[in-house]
Amino acid sequence: MDLKLEKNLFSSLAVKMGVTETEGNLEILSSSTLGSREGKTTIILRCLDRDEPPKPTLALEYTYGRRARGHNIPKDIAHFWELGGGTSLLDLISIPITSDTLRTFSIVLVLDLSKPNDLWPTMENLLQATKSHIDKMIMKLGKTNSKAVSEMRQKIWSNMQKDHPDRELVDPFLIPLVIIGSKYDIFQDFDSEKRKVMCKTLRFVAHYYGASLMFTSKSEALLLKIRGVINQLAFGIDKSKSICVDQNKPLFITAGLDSLSQIGSPPVPDNDIGKLHARSPMELWKKVYERVFPPKSMNTLKDTKDPARDPQYAEREVDEMRTQKDQPELAVCIVLHPAWVQHHVWSENELLDLASGPGFEAQPCS
Repeated sequence: MDLKLEKNLFSSLAVKMGVTETEGNLEILSSSTLGSREGKTTIILRCLDRDEPPKPTLALEYTYGRRARGHNIPKDIAHFWELGGGTSLLDLISIPITSDTLRTFSIVLVLDLSKPNDLWPTMENLLQATKSHIDKMIMKLGKTNSKAVSEMRQKIWSNMQKDHPDRELVDPFLIPLVIIGSKYDIFQDFDSEKRKVMCKTLRFVAHYYGASLMFTSKSEALLLKIRGVINQLAFGIDKSKSICVDQNKPLFITAGLDSLSQIGSPPVPDNDIGKLHARSPMELWKKVYERVFPPKSMNTLKDTKDPARDPQYAEREVDEMRTQKDQPELAVCIVLHPAWVQHHVWSENELLDLASGPGFEAQPCS
């Protein structure tokens, strides 16, 4: 496969003008904090055969890959939109996901398995915000092209057999969704009961939203599996039918192949389930998960409307200048006797010291 990576946005715009090429869009969402070296960027670089160290993702980054189909045949192109910043930059998803791109779009959510206490709130915020925006774009598209929306629904539901017992119990995304758990090499050393809770919970969430679920790490074999999944989303390559639901191994479950009966009930004693007062299955799983992994970093996970104040983008020199700029200006009006200034040039600091001394009162300047 001949894949080429470009980081020039103007080049990408020129390529998008070529109507003979088959296009696909892929957005990579991540819960990883800035500086994580084993997340979405690693996955993209591996899929595009780029042997270079991953760099922290700043806001929304764009790349694209091309795949040769044969001699003198136009290449397929896939647009990769990579959202960094965890949940702080969710508003940016409206840039790549529009009613025009919706039919060729796929979502990949990368979750850090090594941080189980942050996993649920981050996953919940990202999925809810993305689904809400997608639903709005579906409604917008439906007003002008109801046939396209109907085809999208049929395509997503085709992942699940018509006689699947859970068809009435799930609410799938109307565009392909893949949930990837990164840093499996750390996760595999967790206590078995904790791994059980995380695996069962992620299986339920993925199944409910009609998503594929898989774990990965630095292992070449696991990265090759993920590469195959990404290429399938981006270029329409045949979907893998392999499945692994063993919690002692990296999970790999293609959308539509799991079931609630196989997942089982939430890992909590039966006599405790009634005490959780959940209004829906999703809320029940959330309460069970957070009993084992209570959120610890809610302040860092909440939406930050001003990225300039986000601690993960801190730069001391820039922040100090910004702090000075944001301070309200102080207007000082000092009236001096002519004899005081006749033979002396007063500096700003001297005037401020003078104004703060005894005998001076604050008076409005006219």
